[in-house]
Amino acid sequence: MANRQDLTAQLPDGRTFQFWEVEQNYEREIHVDNKNPQASDKNSGSASEPFKTINAAAQAATPGTRILIHGGVYRETVQPAMGGESPEKMISYEAYEGEEVIIKASVEVNDFKPSEGWNLRRGFRNDTAIPEGIKVWEIELNPEDFKGYNPFCAVNIIHDRLFIEFSKTDMTPYLNRRGMVFIDGKPMRQVPLYYQLAQHENAYWVEANGQKVHIRLAGDDEPWNHMVELSNREQCFAPKVPFLSYIRVKGLTLAHAAMGAPVPQRGSLSCHRGHHWIIEDCTIDWANAVGIDCGNECWHHTPIEGQIKGNSIIRRNTIKDAGVCGIAGIGSTNLLIEDNCIVGTGWQRMELSWEAGGIKLHNTINALIRRNVIKECYGCDALWLDVGNENCRITSNLFIDGIDSREHIFIECTRDKENLIDNNILWNVEGRYDRNAVPAEPGSSGWYRNTEMLVKNGYGIYLEGTDRLRMVNNLIGNCNKAGFFAKVVAFRISKRGGTTRENKFFNNLFYNCGEAAIIMPNQHNEAEGNAYAKMPGGFLRVMSPEPEMCLDLATWQEFCGFDLTGCMVDAEININSADLTMEVVFKGGVPQVKSDSKVCTDYFGNEVQGKRVAGPIAGLNEKKMRFSIDPRASQSQSRESALEQY
Repeated sequence: MANRQDLTAQLPDGRTFQFWEVEQNYEREIHVDNKNPQASDKNSGSASEPFKTINAAAQAATPGTRILIHGGVYRETVQPAMGGESPEKMISYEAYEGEEVIIKASVEVNDFKPSEGWNLRRGFRNDTAIPEGIKVWEIELNPEDFKGYNPFCAVNIIHDRLFIEFSKTDMTPYLNRRGMVFIDGKPMRQVPLYYQLAQHENAYWVEANGQKVHIRLAGDDEPWNHMVELSNREQCFAPKVPFLSYIRVKGLTLAHAAMGAPVPQRGSLSCHRGHHWIIEDCTIDWANAVGIDCGNECWHHTPIEGQIKGNSIIRRNTIKDAGVCGIAGIGSTNLLIEDNCIVGTGWQRMELSWEAGGIKLHNTINALIRRNVIKECYGCDALWLDVGNENCRITSNLFIDGIDSREHIFIECTRDKENLIDNNILWNVEGRYDRNAVPAEPGSSGWYRNTEMLVKNGYGIYLEGTDRLRMVNNLIGNCNKAGFFAKVVAFRISKRGGTTRENKFFNNLFYNCGEAAIIMPNQHNEAEGNAYAKMPGGFLRVMSPEPEMCLDLATWQEFCGFDLTGCMVDAEININSADLTMEVVFKGGVPQVKSDSKVCTDYFGNEVQGKRVAGPIAGLNEKKMRFSIDPRASQSQSRESALEQY
């Protein structure tokens, strides 16, 4: 059970996160081994008579059962028939003694023939030349492999299309088929029209009825030289009925799931509205839309009085290449997300349907999100807390490389209770906007603007209509536009409109932000003890009342009363995205400031009392230092001393 004295687990209201996990004493073990020649789903499930499929064991398991899955590739959807009864009596699905267990929502195909009868020229024109040597192959789907679900018949977009801004987005990915094609484990690119196969290698096209797929391999190679797989299932692990709870999934790899775009949020690994799940040490590989879902899936279900939502633990997982969202949850309470690596999210480029992100949560209460690495998000946020989040703590995470992303962290219309973002590193967010739409300001014309130009973006932290957010001891650097930006959302009304007031910036380190460190919507916020390095002119801004104020630190202090203990520092900071290391030197040192009363740890979980330097890492000084910034408990250097000086 987790140590209740863990200072990184203290929530904004002062209470400790509610840990519930206890050591298990399983009453029964079931074995699954599809490589064993004696395996059969008619067996007893003993070590000598194992089941052949995981799903057979899932139908036989009762509370207090541990299912031990031996190494192999299992092409099935695991659908537990029941959940556990309590924290002491769970049902566990585990890889046997660290063996590699891969559950694939795909089928391997070996029957190919040359594609004929389709025009590789565009439209009706027959006078354009077709490049020589193009080889396109046809795959006719076997109905036996696609019983009950054919992702090549269904488009990505599902029910709830209300929020899509059709005029601003390319609808192609939404209208593409959900089915994916993999060559030696790597995905092909889907094209919407057959003739585009002449323009793109390593691509596939689906016929209108979803019964045939045409592929063109890289280098116009022949498919017999490769392993070709087609996704044929929506999910890899998901109960057939909702609300099953007290289930553990450990050490499994789940790949190729072909669900549609959220909402509803249906993951490759799905809690299906259940509570008290533990998902640990798993790998989610190439999900068409969502890696893991852990909440109520959508807002269209009939409310159930007394329904328990959340209370799940998601830790030490690797979520790679989820098309839209890595971890998704609606209405989760007491959610623990820790020590995960989420990389490559958002390749579908559906961010303008507003459900995309490394982590995307709604109405989350008492959550603890700590020590995660979220990197290389494509067009989407690393973390998005959407609407009505209360008493959540986001601490000791590394958010790095937002590729064409608007921001790393987005807190939306969260108004009533305080949330805390502390001791994180937010680094390199490129911005998502039309570069050609940024107006030129020739000569001195830009000097006389009265308002912020909102075309350009790229923020570390971005708020819309959010109050009472506490941001403490973060490093926010290499942001294309600003370290922090917020706006009022006056007419998004439940009880009231969003005012963006009473937000607090304490002891953060802002570094090399393109136009500004902080862009506040108004003066009804607080800033104290922040440090600023490599900033342009007018890097501290207040947008209203107009005209907007663009200030340096001295006038920020004088006119607004902000950052009276803030400072400018001379620093050089470089972060290596590949090995997650940071090199830093402060010339002249960094003045110490008073520690915030609600944050008494640093990025590495070390206790800090009294005074400390701004930013997430205690102990920085004038010497040149290089050290790992991988915050995960299993990856970090000594928690007591992470700094390697040289």
